[in-house]
Amino acid sequence: MAETISLTTSQTIAGFHALSEPLRLQVIDALWTQELCVCDLCDRLDVSQSKLSFHLKALRDAKLVIARQEGRWIYYSLNLPQFELLEQFLAELRHCGPARPGRPCA
Repeated sequence: MAETISLTTSQTIAGFHALSEPLRLQVIDALWTQELCVCDLCDRLDVSQSKLSFHLKALRDAKLVIARQEGRWIYYSLNLPQFELLEQFLAELRHCGPARPGRPCA
């Protein structure tokens, strides 16, 4: 019996989906070294707050970023355990080895 990947949870799928958008990858890159507020992210990425909010919601829903409110400001940081889950999925794929040839179609 072939080895199966056991980590294809809805959170794993949501994580990879969230990472499939270039602007979201830019957000991840901006948050790599420090927590940032929405206004700083808008300035760094040169995007409107409404556009950024849409993408931040997708990242929050995938649990890739954490929002923290301080006064009227919301600060975002990376949720590293969620990235570890995605990393674990990729590591498990890597250890499966090459796929066996398919059987001929009739």
